[in-house]
Amino acid sequence: MNLFDIASEEKKKKEEPLAARMRPETLDDIVGQQHIIAHDKLLYRAIRADRLSSIIFYGPPGTGKTSLAHVIANTTKASFEKVNATIAGKKDMEEVVARAKRRFSEQGKRTILFIDEIHRFNKAQQDYLLPYVEDGTIILIGATTENPYFEVNGALLSRSRIFELKPLTEKDIRTLLQRAVRDTEKGVGSENVILDDDACGYLAEGADGDARTALNALELAVLTTDRSDDGWIHITLDTAKECIQKKVMRYDADGDNHYDTISAFIKSMRGSDPDAALYYLARMLEAGEDVRFIARRIMIAAAEECGVADARALQVAAAAAVAVERVGLPEGQLVLAEAAVYVAAAPKSNACSQGILKAREEVRRSGNLPIPNYLKDAHYASAEKLGHGTGYRYAHDYPNHYVDQQYLPDEIRDTAFYEMSNIAYEGRLRKYFDYIHKPYNTETERKGEK
Repeated sequence: MNLFDIASEEKKKKEEPLAARMRPETLDDIVGQQHIIAHDKLLYRAIRADRLSSIIFYGPPGTGKTSLAHVIANTTKASFEKVNATIAGKKDMEEVVARAKRRFSEQGKRTILFIDEIHRFNKAQQDYLLPYVEDGTIILIGATTENPYFEVNGALLSRSRIFELKPLTEKDIRTLLQRAVRDTEKGVGSENVILDDDACGYLAEGADGDARTALNALELAVLTTDRSDDGWIHITLDTAKECIQKKVMRYDADGDNHYDTISAFIKSMRGSDPDAALYYLARMLEAGEDVRFIARRIMIAAAEECGVADARALQVAAAAAVAVERVGLPEGQLVLAEAAVYVAAAPKSNACSQGILKAREEVRRSGNLPIPNYLKDAHYASAEKLGHGTGYRYAHDYPNHYVDQQYLPDEIRDTAFYEMSNIAYEGRLRKYFDYIHKPYNTETERKGEK
């Protein structure tokens, strides 16, 4: 590389966005993610020892997936290649594999391949990599914002370690912003920038765990703010507010955030926490979730979590499902909120939902057991000849409209599927059942007899 090339490369780096320029060079430069790269953690030790096996980094945008790959590239003695799955094709991968094979055979040198957005590769592209990952020709580092257990082939997953990166804390992002302001080589330190503490806090909070968003906002503030009379660029709270966009909900109707949020919503209703239920409902509404989907989940929760302890929960949920389709948004949010709060606050019992699961398990286990003859249909001329209906006792002819009679098949006659709780209305039902099931003489205590 000649002097002209070096100068051109340096100019190119200076023209990169601030977030790219501020990428960490070493492990100790990385901010956050201590749950996977603290000094006592496996990943930290593996990178320092240059003993990496195939790994996949999974997490939201701006949490450091590419930065970690950048650090590995600076640390490893292996050759490092990078492709982006959104634009790479089979030919690109064949060329990478060919170079990796040549390096290993001629120099005994390993190749680390970093694939950004690996979830964008289709099954065939992922399958192509498998034998080369398996025989060690390539050490794979994948990065994805999508849950790899949904998006990456099981065969690749089984040969890789998964590391989940979390959204950065506000403290982490403050640290990165202040570092960028001080750094005179890669950051904006040479521009004489003063970042007010409240402005820094606003950018850190508004970035919602995304370092790239915060650094891009800082760079925009620096580029669009005039210098004061003292020659400094003064970034105030008002400037910060203008330079960072409204938070965009990380929510994909077919992806991880969709399932995680609805799971938290359901568990909040089950756990009798109306505040949390409203919060997750709000997140789904802000993200544009289908209100019909939300209404269906509330109905299911009402039946599964409340059951007979408060059967009105299902009535409220079903009414809400109809109402929200008729009124739409924004008013429909009031309907969904009422239903979610009702289900969250209602007495809970899963006796019904557990009962049907147990019953279906029994049916799958024992098949079509013979129904007692006296319970079979007797509404046709020859039923009596078959003994169908013979011996059946009509419950309404007995005190309390109950008669002690076997309804289950003989083989499972003593099996209990529905085990009543003592909660709310179900508790009252249990007392009623205990009362009507008291032993009595069915032959003499018929209705109207003493």
